[in-house]
Amino acid sequence: MISHRPTAFDLTRLVTRLQHASPSGIDRVDLAYAHAILDGTGDSFGLVSTALGPRLLSRDEARAIVAAVEDGWVEDRPAGEDPAFARLAARLGGGTGPGKEGLPAAGATRGQRRLIQARTVARILSRARPVSALPRDSLYLHTSHLRLDRPGRFDWLYDRRDVRAAFFVHDVIPITHPEYGRDGEAARHETRMRTVGRHAAAILVNSVDTGERTLDLLRAWGLPRPPVAVGHLGVEPAFGRAGVRLTPARPTFLACGTIESRKNHLLLFQLWRDLADRHGAQAPKLVVVGRRGWEAESAIDMLERCPGVRAHVIEASGLSTHGLAAVMRSCTALLMPSFTEGYGIPVVEAMASGLPVVASDIPAHREIAGGRALLRDPLDGPGWRAAIEALAAEGSPLRADLVARLDGYAPPDWPGHFAAVGPTLAAL
Repeated sequence: MISHRPTAFDLTRLVTRLQHASPSGIDRVDLAYAHAILDGTGDSFGLVSTALGPRLLSRDEARAIVAAVEDGWVEDRPAGEDPAFARLAARLGGGTGPGKEGLPAAGATRGQRRLIQARTVARILSRARPVSALPRDSLYLHTSHLRLDRPGRFDWLYDRRDVRAAFFVHDVIPITHPEYGRDGEAARHETRMRTVGRHAAAILVNSVDTGERTLDLLRAWGLPRPPVAVGHLGVEPAFGRAGVRLTPARPTFLACGTIESRKNHLLLFQLWRDLADRHGAQAPKLVVVGRRGWEAESAIDMLERCPGVRAHVIEASGLSTHGLAAVMRSCTALLMPSFTEGYGIPVVEAMASGLPVVASDIPAHREIAGGRALLRDPLDGPGWRAAIEALAAEGSPLRADLVARLDGYAPPDWPGHFAAVGPTLAAL
């Protein structure tokens, strides 16, 4: 139970995810909170923001919406039934370990399922009530950034002063590092954070660094600084040392995240061009899991036009959670050279899978990895190359050391997350 108060959970983002095949990181947070609140024992409701104002749903109606959204995702598909994993396995040229299964026969098309889900959700929303039906002294919980850049959507909180609001801030990177965002995103994110500052009785964050940066911004803007609760994000149970794995023919490294300048893929691709020159056909492989993002033309040009990169770097997208977990169990190390992160979930997923980690030396990575990862400055190209070559060497002492550092590692989980943030919410 997150709070003793009646709790309204904002479902707006989940409703918008009906057309998506798999969840993003923020979607996973939304989903974890939705289950914690709606499946708990307390008095709970769903809330959806609309242009005509917020609309309230009963617990059962809200749970039906969550179930419809989940049904459209491929999260529970085993790795052996994941076409994206099968394609990647074929390209890596290695067999699979125990647990490989054939691909399932085609059933109802995803489009047909989405149509059914959309109709179900539309029918539920048509029965929604005005927010005035929310019991007095309730808690309103918003765990995505959606609609925060439209402050008017939250004006109802001025009318319901009895309602205590808590917001989850995932990061403030568009404000602190505007060079990595789309044009205008810094201003939009400032509007989001000012909305939080005006209404929040508590702020929930994924890392100490995110919390400190958020409070610094509120202080600079002269806005109230409510209590902040830090809860590391839970790792899905699929990530572990046991399960399906590949046996690549050569050392194979992994990079996770949208291909964008903030993630520093360009450094990795330049290194792989150099590794191809140094080692030729024996150069290690690099698997890049993530879609192509914005303002990453230089990195994408290397993917498409550089012979050394094209020969040794494999793009993979659309992996199910179990497919990604199997890839993590199969690789030599995770490489995470980001310039900045709010949290860095691939780091903890990799460590949970027993995969050594080389990550950028930034506050978020220091916080979540402790001394278990090898940290390098994101601008230290020679240092990253030396680490990659050392890890790729046969019988690598560095890899043995990093694997040993993961002995006894217990990754953060959602019960631990809610135990961390619960006291702050209970104290409201």
